[in-house]
Amino acid sequence: MAERFQAVVRSEGTGTFIEVPLDVPAVFGRVRARVQVTVNGWTWRSTVMRYGERYYLPLNARNREGAGVTAGDRVAVSVELDAEPRDVAVPADLADALAAAGLRAAWDACSYSHRREWVEAIEGAKRPGTRTRRVVRAVASVSSS
Repeated sequence: MAERFQAVVRSEGTGTFIEVPLDVPAVFGRVRARVQVTVNGWTWRSTVMRYGERYYLPLNARNREGAGVTAGDRVAVSVELDAEPRDVAVPADLADALAAAGLRAAWDACSYSHRREWVEAIEGAKRPGTRTRRVVRAVASVSSS
């Protein structure tokens, strides 16, 4: 069941976020709950973060654009538990590079967020050379983690 509330999109330093005015552990069963968030009809997967006694949802540029919001906007938020597995489809060139480096198990051990960001960067490349550099960079990141 979805929880609904009103919040103001806030920005501090380089981060943009929505404060969650719920007792997150009581509602979702854990402090860092995996959730699906909907703002203005735009839905994304996230994890509730706790800082001190408060709970927050990060709001990156992609999700701000998708929801059509900026810092200072008052928004209606819907949050529900996300029990689906978080998997990322690995592009063939990245899969080949990980296998060649013997890092597929290390890739699988990385967080969903990191894997998703690396794949989005690779698939967002417009030129083959850029894509290749991003594959190399992702493999290097996995190797050093």
